[in-house]
Amino acid sequence: MTAAIERLAAGLAARASEGLARSRSVVSTPQGRAIVVDGRPLVSFASNDYLGLAADPRVAGALAAGVQAFGAGAGASHLLGGHQSPHAELEAALAALVRPCDGARALTLSSGYLANLAIMTTLADRDSEIFADRLNHACLNDGALLSRATFTRYRHLDVDGLRARLAASRAATRVIVTDAVFSMDGDVAPLAALAELADAHDAWLVVDDAHGFGVLGEGRGSLADAGVASARIVAMATLGKAAGVAGAFVAAHPTVIDAIVQTARPYIYTTAAPAALATAALASVAIIRDDAPRRAALFARIAQWREGARSLPWPRPASRTAIQPLVVGDARGASSLSAALRDAGVWAPAIRPPTVPAGTARLRISLSAAHAPDDVERLLAALRAAAPARATAARAMVGAGAQ
Repeated sequence: MTAAIERLAAGLAARASEGLARSRSVVSTPQGRAIVVDGRPLVSFASNDYLGLAADPRVAGALAAGVQAFGAGAGASHLLGGHQSPHAELEAALAALVRPCDGARALTLSSGYLANLAIMTTLADRDSEIFADRLNHACLNDGALLSRATFTRYRHLDVDGLRARLAASRAATRVIVTDAVFSMDGDVAPLAALAELADAHDAWLVVDDAHGFGVLGEGRGSLADAGVASARIVAMATLGKAAGVAGAFVAAHPTVIDAIVQTARPYIYTTAAPAALATAALASVAIIRDDAPRRAALFARIAQWREGARSLPWPRPASRTAIQPLVVGDARGASSLSAALRDAGVWAPAIRPPTVPAGTARLRISLSAAHAPDDVERLLAALRAAAPARATAARAMVGAGAQ
């Protein structure tokens, strides 16, 4: 074994000794409320399929029809012949649905990670300063670093702290960037206040709405939920969560979209996603736009969970979204609780550092419109059964997940 491999092996061993080793489970069924994981039937609370569209027959049928009509791959980047008519139709539908400003256009990319890299490197450069919520998703941070701008992080949801930093900035371009719904706590950014700060300091406001699109604001997303629209806003959302497909999009003022097309390396130098995915996403967008009862079912399960979880000993950060965390504290404790649930037929994987701060390892309960009331009761019963042996340690962690 070479010295380089030995160094990697030592690092992996250290992660394992701290209870931080990651592993992959194999799911042998379509996504849904009931799945088979490593050969075992489980009720899943692990998926971001918030509206239950990943296996919806209408979406799957549109995907199959798209393959028949356009084949399995796009064959080239969007700028070299890979931009097919379903891509254009999907972009028009997304712009009309999200509408972050008057006359907004949309642009699709192959993933949310690529989309955020494209946004940040288009808006910011060495003469810019990016102001980021400390709990933003990793791809927003990576995009900020790739832009070479001054990178300033403010305390989670701290509008006053951000205001002071903006006032002190002398950068030629200022960019405020935030998750809309934070992926590990489920709380929602103060978008109206952030939009006011953007106006006051001539800044862009970049909003990653991966977990709000399709769910909040009658499906239009977190900006609509907050009643916020502006030419300063650049909205991004993924199509692999509530929409149930894959890929992502940016919606913004036409000039922003043109700038991304002309300059963003993550867009220019990536093969376009298959057109069939766009046909599937078009079916999802129509359901998101028209099927209000589906969202009502999701919010009914959220309310059921919030009420039923009151008696559990683990801290629960306030969340009105489909993301409902239980903060356990240490990584091994979170893994142990996840294993106990799995033994009870429920899948809720542990989330550990560095995904969340040290001392705030948790179960991230993801609720879906596909869940039945009995599914949530089964989860609650399994947690209550596991609680007595863990109650003392959990109470000591009250408040640990607030930041």
